[in-house]
Amino acid sequence: FKGGDTCEYLLSSGRFLGEKVWQPHSCMMHKYKNSEAKNCLIDKHVVFIGDSRIRQLFYSFIKLINPQVKEEGIKHGNIPFEDKSASIKVDFLWYPEVNGSMRQRIKSWAEGSVAKPHIIVVGAATWSIKIHNGSNEALAQYKINITSIAPLLEKLAISSDVYWVLQDPVYEDMLSESRKMITNEKIDAYNEAAVRILNSSSRNSKAKVKVFSVSKLIAQETIMKSADGLHLPESSRDTNAMILMNVYCNKIMKPIDGSCCQPQPPLTLIQKIAFCFFTLSIFGYLIFSLIHRNNYRKNKSCTDLESGEEKKPAISTPNVSTLEMLLHCFCKLGLIMTYFYLCDRANLFMKENKFYTHSSFFIPIVYILVLGVFYTENTKETKVLNREQTDEWKGWMQLVILIYHISGASTFLPVYMHIRVLVAAYLFQTGYGHFSYFWIKGDFGVYRVCQVLFRLNFLVVVLCIVMDRPYQFYYFVPLVTVWFMIIYATLAVWPQIVQKKANGSCLWHFGLLLKLICLLTCIYFLSYSQGAFEKIFSFWPLSKCFELNGNVYEWWFRWKLDRYVVFHGMLFAFIYLALQKHQMISEGKGDPLFSNRVSNVLLFISIVSFLTYSIWASSCKNKTECNELHPSVSVVQILAFILIRNIPGYVRSVYSSFFAWFGKISLELFICQYHIWLAADTKGILVLIPGYPMFNVLVSTFIFVCVAHEISQITNDLAQIVVPKDNSTLLKRLLCIAGFFSGLHFFSAMQDQSRY
Repeated sequence: FKGGDTCEYLLSSGRFLGEKVWQPHSCMMHKYKNSEAKNCLIDKHVVFIGDSRIRQLFYSFIKLINPQVKEEGIKHGNIPFEDKSASIKVDFLWYPEVNGSMRQRIKSWAEGSVAKPHIIVVGAATWSIKIHNGSNEALAQYKINITSIAPLLEKLAISSDVYWVLQDPVYEDMLSESRKMITNEKIDAYNEAAVRILNSSSRNSKAKVKVFSVSKLIAQETIMKSADGLHLPESSRDTNAMILMNVYCNKIMKPIDGSCCQPQPPLTLIQKIAFCFFTLSIFGYLIFSLIHRNNYRKNKSCTDLESGEEKKPAISTPNVSTLEMLLHCFCKLGLIMTYFYLCDRANLFMKENKFYTHSSFFIPIVYILVLGVFYTENTKETKVLNREQTDEWKGWMQLVILIYHISGASTFLPVYMHIRVLVAAYLFQTGYGHFSYFWIKGDFGVYRVCQVLFRLNFLVVVLCIVMDRPYQFYYFVPLVTVWFMIIYATLAVWPQIVQKKANGSCLWHFGLLLKLICLLTCIYFLSYSQGAFEKIFSFWPLSKCFELNGNVYEWWFRWKLDRYVVFHGMLFAFIYLALQKHQMISEGKGDPLFSNRVSNVLLFISIVSFLTYSIWASSCKNKTECNELHPSVSVVQILAFILIRNIPGYVRSVYSSFFAWFGKISLELFICQYHIWLAADTKGILVLIPGYPMFNVLVSTFIFVCVAHEISQITNDLAQIVVPKDNSTLLKRLLCIAGFFSGLHFFSAMQDQSRY
């Protein structure tokens, strides 16, 4: 990739994804809404000059501002448009030929005292071909006229955006007899003359008249659908208008999913400090390596944050100091973060829009399911939701979610609703895992809390600094973090009720149920009281964590979408552990969970419930209405899956090691995809190898998975250092962390002030 101008690519090259979605070469095109178009063009004057084809483009352009506009008015005359609410003026000036009249109009702007338009779109040729019957003399005169106009356009281009629209090809078989002389051969000759003359001036390199040639490519694919063989179908005109809007507005509005024509964002103060820190870490580690010249390797076992199992402390090599271990971790992390920045902040790699097809989603799903079944092994234990099974569950769900994101399947409502269940299942495991840990072990110490919070948030905090994004942007981590704290608070608050205490008296079980009922009441109240919810999270410092685009609405929406499922996970854990304690279930290898009759009935009900939910989700017509029902009904499919997976003893005794491997790094996979697998903050797709989509996905996926795995190892290493078991040492570390965040807040305030 030569690092060319993405504006130039947007105006000159691209391809269709499907029938109607235009993909510019190397960059992403934003679909502007009416409100966005108005905000961009406020107090602007736009002029379209040319023939009936330019008039079509004019109408498509003003419909982006006001979709109610109808194509009425004098066909062969000037047409004004004004949006008084935003002070926008858009005029069409009828000049079907490049002649003295057009030159005089352009000269009045370039050399006269008349106010210059901010955007000028010019193009004409077919009338010259038609009137002069395609004669060579007309072409020669066209060259003379455009040569006289070119210096004026270049002069205007110093202060205005000037676009010369090349002539689209025609569909010669459909042309009327009066237009038969307009051939593609003649159009090519006129276009060639225009490009050669407009690009010949030395002054043109400073103030370039932009040649709008992409319309030709679009027309080549769609002109067959033309009504008369000359004018483009409406969808193609709309695409051209959207390209014009992207060329002008992307640098003003800076949409996340509009990478075309956007300059690279400048480094913030915090990013510069992070760069210096990682650079010093790399040099520091290299110095240590040169001094010691001995590598170390540690045996680690990965922690499941939701399972509640402690990670065995890493076995330290005596020759490796804590400082060297820190430098080693930050050295690797620095190199990885450099890759993150280059992929999604620097204009080094290409980015493309997503485009959904059923095959792009379902074929990879089938492929990974086959792989998962191939890697089947026996579990170490046969309990319900044992460690291997929960890793497997998280693994295949994460892979499905990744395929969902890269294929753009959110546009297909049945798939969207099923993916919502998978996200809910993650949160269900959060409730189940953390409740089980606190209930069984009764460990409410600060060490446990700090370990979980560090492992959940470390990567996100680093990305917030390096990628200049707010904490709430990575919405899933704030979600699981808040729910962990809610679970902790529910069980830790007086009276602390744990399994050991409850075994002495059944009344403690009722006390715990009372706590859960209070939690459910609070959830219900907050879900229907947006004002109260926003007030709670609008207080500083919570507002710094949960605001996105200046408010906490996005956080409220995300929280509300799965508000009951963590409670369901806690309740399921309580019931399951109670049944287990009273030996009402059989968890032996190969044994059904209940008696044969009960197991068969429950299995039948589970399968019917699972399929019923899928049928309901597939018949959804409105995303808003289905999202309203989702929090209450998603647990049906989750519980059905758990029972189907665990009632038969032979199914409970095996697991897929392939899925389990991915499950151990599921959190890192979910977060890393934002910047090094997808692009433009998940809105597009990262392109490392242009022109080879399948090969590109293979390469970018391999790097993405390796990076996620490495970050998981780094997080585990740092957790042992940053969060020690000794309480006095831990307190000192917490004070250091508080100082770090205070400094971060101070520099963030400085950044905000400088931006303002």
